[in-house]
Amino acid sequence: MAHYKKQDARAWAREHLRGVCSVTIPTVTADHKRLNEKAIRHDIELAARYGYGYTLLCSEVAITTEENAQFTAWARESAAGRMGLFFHAAFGTLQENIAAVKLAEKAGADLVLLSYPAQFWPTTEQEIYDYTKAFCDATELGVMLFPIPLWGFERIHPAGMSTALVRRLLDDIPNIVAIKSEQGFPLVAGLCEMWHHFRDEVVISCPIEGDAIPLMNVMPLQFSGTSNTQWMGDYYPRAFELARTGRYEEAMALYWQFQPARLANGAAAASYAGGTGVLNRSMWKYQDWLAGFNGGPLRAPAMRVPDRIMKSLRGGMAASGMRPVSDDDSQYLVGRHPA
Repeated sequence: MAHYKKQDARAWAREHLRGVCSVTIPTVTADHKRLNEKAIRHDIELAARYGYGYTLLCSEVAITTEENAQFTAWARESAAGRMGLFFHAAFGTLQENIAAVKLAEKAGADLVLLSYPAQFWPTTEQEIYDYTKAFCDATELGVMLFPIPLWGFERIHPAGMSTALVRRLLDDIPNIVAIKSEQGFPLVAGLCEMWHHFRDEVVISCPIEGDAIPLMNVMPLQFSGTSNTQWMGDYYPRAFELARTGRYEEAMALYWQFQPARLANGAAAASYAGGTGVLNRSMWKYQDWLAGFNGGPLRAPAMRVPDRIMKSLRGGMAASGMRPVSDDDSQYLVGRHPA
């Protein structure tokens, strides 16, 4: 359980929500019937070793609420106080997300990243408000609000979540502790607007590594997440800490070193996510595997990673000075700890 009371969640987050947050995708066994405990523990251990202060326990894959709670419990034990854990409220309905977060609370989650279901189709800001408040009221955990075009809320307001809506949510819901600010993505307009209006009340997160490090010269961010940067090894925790502590030139030297990998990642992501709003978690798994994480199978429906994308990602990492851990792509779907 998180070590704060609900009414104190914002103050706790302002003190403790610092550094960068990775994403941990649960691996299943070869027969797809259960979670692979050894693989999950391996990934948590490596993320902690790389210097990540938090990880998002990704539920936007085919797992049940009960399996997600088991995933959380293993992660809590493996992190051993070195990393905080985000519950991912990405199940199919409000009721399912509420049931899942209650299980995750008991299993050891610290915070929540609030997503919105694909079948949630609001046409007014009041509907977004009602969903958000119903979820937040049902959990004792601090919640990170997540405005992003993935939800389709731009049919209501061009920003997806207007400053007026965010203002109302913050006034009425005390356990909203942070904003993962991606309104207008890939632009930084939403981030800048959230920073301007709300930085003195809640933690403002820029999850996009390629934006966060340069912006830290003018925007003293304390936290960045959640996003799949763990495939870059320990680069992002190091660069973020350098920038946060005023060593901006050193941070930017590292930043430019990783530009080839960044460009390869951006091109690969655009080939899938552009126009669909679908993130290729299999591709994230492949990138993680190159960096020493487990890799391994995901349940259907899982997307594929074409050879040309694998070669591009591998080449970008090598050009940035990272030697991919394995040269044999056929082992990616087997994983380092098959079960």
